[in-house]
Amino acid sequence: MHDIRAIRETPEAFDAALARRGVAPTAATVLEIDAARRAAIGQAETEKAAQNAASKQVGAAKAKGDEAEFERLRALVAEKKAELARLDEVARAKDAELTALLATLPNLPLATVPDGADEADNVELHRWGSPRDFDFAPKEHFEIAGIARDMDFALAAKLSGSRFVVLRGAVARVHRALAQFMTDLHVDHHGLTEVNSPVLVRDEAMFGTGQLPKFAEDSYQTTNGWWLIPTSEVTLTNFAAGEVLDGAALPVRFCAHTLCFRSEAGSAGRDTTGMLRQHQFEKVEMVSITRPEDSLAEHDRMTRCAEEVLEALELPYRTIALCTGDMGFGAQKTHDIEVWLPGQTAYREISSVSTCGDFQARRMNARFRPEPGAKPDFVHTLNGSGVAVGRCLIAVLENGQTAEGGVELPAALHRYLGGKTRITSEGALA
Repeated sequence: MHDIRAIRETPEAFDAALARRGVAPTAATVLEIDAARRAAIGQAETEKAAQNAASKQVGAAKAKGDEAEFERLRALVAEKKAELARLDEVARAKDAELTALLATLPNLPLATVPDGADEADNVELHRWGSPRDFDFAPKEHFEIAGIARDMDFALAAKLSGSRFVVLRGAVARVHRALAQFMTDLHVDHHGLTEVNSPVLVRDEAMFGTGQLPKFAEDSYQTTNGWWLIPTSEVTLTNFAAGEVLDGAALPVRFCAHTLCFRSEAGSAGRDTTGMLRQHQFEKVEMVSITRPEDSLAEHDRMTRCAEEVLEALELPYRTIALCTGDMGFGAQKTHDIEVWLPGQTAYREISSVSTCGDFQARRMNARFRPEPGAKPDFVHTLNGSGVAVGRCLIAVLENGQTAEGGVELPAALHRYLGGKTRITSEGALA
């Protein structure tokens, strides 16, 4: 949500920032609604003062026995009361209209974010690792002999439809090991607090992180009104909703391994084979809540936390800065990390790390007190994948595949697999 005072003070700057995100000028419309709302509030205050004054005079007229003046003043009080009710309703309607409009406007990009229309304009920051030289044509994950039998899309389709998968045996165990490895790394080495949080949330939680109202079609809602989370960013960030945190306790850093659910409404026809883009998937999410002055440094820190997952798993990757046209709705700056997939001969997104400034905090009224007795200010919120478990599984399988159809597994996973180091071409751990 945007600060209406900032829009009043610098409407041209607000429109210029929105234009960088491809959004038409909006400040004039916002300020027109705001002016009508403030005018109604001001008129209501005037009417209230007149009503109070007339109310006091009613008693005096009655005491004097001036029946005509008494009736006139009583009628005036009734008139003012009715007008006050009308103005209050106008103010409430304009306030709702203003909130609804502001709720659909994306966050403003930081000055350092590169301009651009789409992913073609993103800027590569650095690369780590070198793609492996294969002496055979590498396959995609679902084509590897030791994996194909136990990565069952047909069975999942029978149960649930398209964009689901059933994992069995060794591949299911490696998937579980990856999630545990990531969580342990973030807790033991990165200092995040592990959380087990719900996957069903209320409207308010989805609104607070920006999924509602604009992106309702991208999520699933139950018949009794709960929403299935698209990521545990929703739950973890909303821990601060409606709170005034102790500034001395910031930053707070969380991670959670959860199921995630997305309708993929805008991705028809994209990545329809394999398990790259699923309706149900697992992710280890990171969320930080910081003081405003610390959020950019925290963004870099969180990016490194995600990068270190891939480095530990010996997976080549590149980190890019998203341009203004490719950033998510609530972000003011985003780094994407793309892992190398030899089966596609391409880098594909495996983590997205964003700082949202006070955009989410304003929506959920999440504040902190800089020091005892000081006026509360809005916190800054950040979120990032640390990382997507299914996509990480794809990368491990494709980068470690052998000519015989097996997979050599990264050393970091061996202790999570009882000392096993590979998946054979028959699909067994060995």
